Amino acid sequence: MNHRISSSAFADTKPHYELLDGLRGVAALLVVFYHIFEGFSFAGGGTLITVINHGYLAVDFFFILSGFVIGYAYDDRWKKNMTLKGFFKRRLIRLHPMIIMGAIIGCIAFFVQGGVKWDGTHVATSAVMLALLLAMCFIPAYPGAGYDVRGNGEMFSLNGPSWSLFFEYIGNILYALFIHRLSNKALTVLVILLGLGLSWFALFDVVGYGMIGVGWTLDGLNFWGGMLRMLFPFTLGMLISRNFCPFKIRGAFWICSIILLGLFCVPYIEGKSPVCLNGVFEMICIAVVFPLLVCMGASGKTTDKQSTAICKFLGDISYPLYAIHYPIMYVFYSWLIEKQLYTLEDTWPVAAVVYFGSIALAYLCLKLYDEPVRRWLGNKFVK
Repeated sequence: MNHRISSSAFADTKPHYELLDGLRGVAALLVVFYHIFEGFSFAGGGTLITVINHGYLAVDFFFILSGFVIGYAYDDRWKKNMTLKGFFKRRLIRLHPMIIMGAIIGCIAFFVQGGVKWDGTHVATSAVMLALLLAMCFIPAYPGAGYDVRGNGEMFSLNGPSWSLFFEYIGNILYALFIHRLSNKALTVLVILLGLGLSWFALFDVVGYGMIGVGWTLDGLNFWGGMLRMLFPFTLGMLISRNFCPFKIRGAFWICSIILLGLFCVPYIEGKSPVCLNGVFEMICIAVVFPLLVCMGASGKTTDKQSTAICKFLGDISYPLYAIHYPIMYVFYSWLIEKQLYTLEDTWPVAAVVYFGSIALAYLCLKLYDEPVRRWLGNKFVK
């Protein structure tokens, strides 16, 4: 097995699977692409997202990858020297610096937009500062709260995608408290029950979105939908890591990348009777295809320096890119609304700057902030 430590690796754990690092990076790049098209939909009054319609499923792919990697990195260490305190320190050092940076960039982006809600009403600076403080402490907003500064009910209105990292934290806590203690049989039962719960949510379109894009707000059933959306792939990834047997496969990285792109570009599937057909597609992706992709990625090898370097770079920027790109999207969305532009054809030069600028900013954050801060924290708090 060809391993190399990348800066996406968790502090003081075994090396990652290179190809899984690379695939996480591919998914992050596709998320940014999806959010550009989400902007056209949002600016156009809530029309269907086109081209990369199912890009939101990258979050579910992240969850299954996370479960697999955490199971691989930590499962065998609890009986040796791993403590709850040690685990939480490692996870906080890995995740929290970029959460803080995402909130700061989100605050700057909010003021660049003029410090107003989407409906144009001005927001007091004190409310923005409170939103920043709570976001840095990872305390979510409830819809209508004074620190819901954009006014659309997001848990983290300065940096919307932080909702999924919030659930990632919950998953890590539950893993440390009890999931790692479960036998294979008990974990299998838990995965099946969670899978049935998420299937019910998706197939019967419980929240009425026509899609499984839940978890971003504390409104209604969203929180519980988000919990199911995180816990099923997260525990499924752990179950796979416990029972994984590599197999021979050539070109795994490229095959998996093409499959991901193809799945994300499948158009929205109409039809809600007797079940939501789009939900059927989502569950096939989450419960069948994504586990296969993880197994393929974990079985494959990089065969030359160039492919190794590509996977390492993608793995390194994947988390910073996901953590900081959305504030830039807010500015892009407000520009689209102001200019009344709703297609890539009309905006491709600006969209390209947004896309590649997000990648460049993520890389700068990684090298100038995230890696040095994690290195310092690791040296100070982790033996």
